[in-house]
Amino acid sequence: MNSSSVDRPANLDGPAKAANTPPSPLVKRPTWDQAEGNPLPLGVSWIEKEEAFNFAVHSEHAESVTLLLYSPADLVNPLLRVQLDFLHNKSGQIWHCRVPVAKISEARYYAYSVSGESIPQLHSFDPQKVLLDPYAKGIFFPPGFDRNLAMREGSNAGSAPLGVLFDHRSTFEWSGDRSPYHESDAVIYELHVKGFTKNSNSGVGPSRAGTYAGLVEKIPYLKELGVTVVELMPVFQRDPQEGDYWGYMPLNFFAPHAQYASTQRDDELRTEFKNMVKAFHQADIGVVLDVVYNHTCEGDSKGPIYSFKGLDSAGYYMLSSDPANPYANYSGTGNTLNFGQAHVRKMVIDSLRYWKRGMHIDGFRFDLASVFSRNADGSLNWGEAPIFSEIAADPELGRVRLIAEPWDTAAYQLGRGFPGLTWLQWNGRFRDDVRRFVKGDNGMVPDLMRRIYGSDDLFPDTRADAYHAYQSVNYVTSHDGFTLYDLVSYDYKHNEKNGNNNQDGTDANFSWNCGQEGDEAVSPAVRELRRQQVKNFCCLLFLSNGTPMFRAGDEFLNTQFGNNNPYNQDNEIGWLDWSQLRSNKDIFQFFKKMIAFRKNHASLGRSRFWREDVTWYGVGPTVDLSYDSHSLAFCLHGASQDDDDIYVMINAYWEELEFNVQEGTAQEWKRIVDTALASPDDFSDDGIPLQKTKYLLAPRSIVVLCRPKKSGTREGR
Repeated sequence: MNSSSVDRPANLDGPAKAANTPPSPLVKRPTWDQAEGNPLPLGVSWIEKEEAFNFAVHSEHAESVTLLLYSPADLVNPLLRVQLDFLHNKSGQIWHCRVPVAKISEARYYAYSVSGESIPQLHSFDPQKVLLDPYAKGIFFPPGFDRNLAMREGSNAGSAPLGVLFDHRSTFEWSGDRSPYHESDAVIYELHVKGFTKNSNSGVGPSRAGTYAGLVEKIPYLKELGVTVVELMPVFQRDPQEGDYWGYMPLNFFAPHAQYASTQRDDELRTEFKNMVKAFHQADIGVVLDVVYNHTCEGDSKGPIYSFKGLDSAGYYMLSSDPANPYANYSGTGNTLNFGQAHVRKMVIDSLRYWKRGMHIDGFRFDLASVFSRNADGSLNWGEAPIFSEIAADPELGRVRLIAEPWDTAAYQLGRGFPGLTWLQWNGRFRDDVRRFVKGDNGMVPDLMRRIYGSDDLFPDTRADAYHAYQSVNYVTSHDGFTLYDLVSYDYKHNEKNGNNNQDGTDANFSWNCGQEGDEAVSPAVRELRRQQVKNFCCLLFLSNGTPMFRAGDEFLNTQFGNNNPYNQDNEIGWLDWSQLRSNKDIFQFFKKMIAFRKNHASLGRSRFWREDVTWYGVGPTVDLSYDSHSLAFCLHGASQDDDDIYVMINAYWEELEFNVQEGTAQEWKRIVDTALASPDDFSDDGIPLQKTKYLLAPRSIVVLCRPKKSGTREGR
């Protein structure tokens, strides 16, 4: 057998290589992530070791997606287009790509163009529309920004909001920042970032008035007043051309509202916001954001296409069965986000985590939070709606203060009906019952007792439920409705300047003008009664178990001239008038002292209900619960909390009533408050010794007594 052909070497072009010859170097190929991008995290992320940006956006029903990159020199024509191929740049429902910074060149802004099968009624996919990334951390509005172009067919290039590519190496110095957490001393103060300091009489310079930086200048004032938590009305970026002064029409859930910044530079905006938060923390004041996740500013089928509609209407919004109104509307603003969709819930949790981690926010108040409970078909999930368990399971959100407005336009879930079992809730019953009692409505004594006690009818502490008293956020006024001064000055709303023929805003104000409507030629007697009623409201708020909240300006009788819904009043109606602080210094002092009194008596605001520590009385030994009763007294014993005893007598009747103090001797008690007295006699820091146990309360007044604790009386509890 001739074996030469079998024994020939494999390399036919030359002699065989020696066994120790090194192999040829491997060709370095890009990783899959480098070549295709990564689907997570959503939005834009900087990959330091690769000197590249990763882009990822969710769109289930899109047929094609193009990334658009713009330079400041040309905001109409993209500097770079990156056409995403679903075979390489799509994972599940997420489109993604990675772009080296060298390739981006001078680009500073980005957006998307998306096409797909359009459903005419939804006014959705339109490849000519320049679309904002829902996860954009900063938003740039070009000089040619035009809301109208987003509301009709055709291109809006050069007129659409764009995402900002921030300086990827910028950092913020958070060292030393500590998040305050207030318990029995929690006092929430609701304010509007712009309206708080925009007025020329705010004492803040023109360049910082109405801004995040302007709030920092008012921190000494807030410290003097004694508030420990500021709740900022919405600061999410919104459409600056919509006339939405309050901020409840968000464009995006990650970017701070640029128009509240004193700087016009994109890279300095977030720094200003962070400086504000850090300054509040240094003053031991927590920061809660009023967040709107239930809808967006894109509105109904006639509204603009900015982001979610163009990316995937059917994937982000809850749809209805009505062809004429294809978007479900449980928010009263034209659309409702679909929390039956996992990616919508993820977006909310990612947003909360971003504001907590990146901005050091301490808590969130959720607008129309019952929307979270709705299934994809709009029905209410009365059990454990998924987003609540997902938030509870997130380790970064575990110690965050979560506050719900526990209703939407078609559901009212206050108390045990709300699925967020550990959340705090705005207690609308406290607001209404206290208003009705103070104005003199009949039959309100039993309800007032419940509200003062902590609303255990709504938040029961049975073995099965085990709610806490502090979960009731007690308030008499908020942004939504009359100011406290208007509550005692107007019987009817006066919203004509809103442009809706006085049809907007609630009619259920439970207000009383004290005998004369408005402020024209008001008699001295009416003015004094109004001040007394304001002090009565203040007392009941800070003497009640629960977490107290009040709106900015109530402490110095700020007025909105009877407008109970100034959502579009970016003017003197919606801005605080700081001249009232000088005119009504006595009311400010009363608020300041009542806040200090509450903070000095932890017995008032407890984790648990008062139970046997409280004894209820009337003008005599028993409470008058009859329909015609307008009076009440109670004694809160503080021994279990190592605190003083507090005796409160309340007369909402229009005639004077003689109360008999039912515990101890007159010499044991000191009068701290009598709202019928003029300042400074209405509040005594040291207390005025009581001369006798009988006390004649003036019409519509409240008296607070204090009995010092006895040493060695603390009981285990």
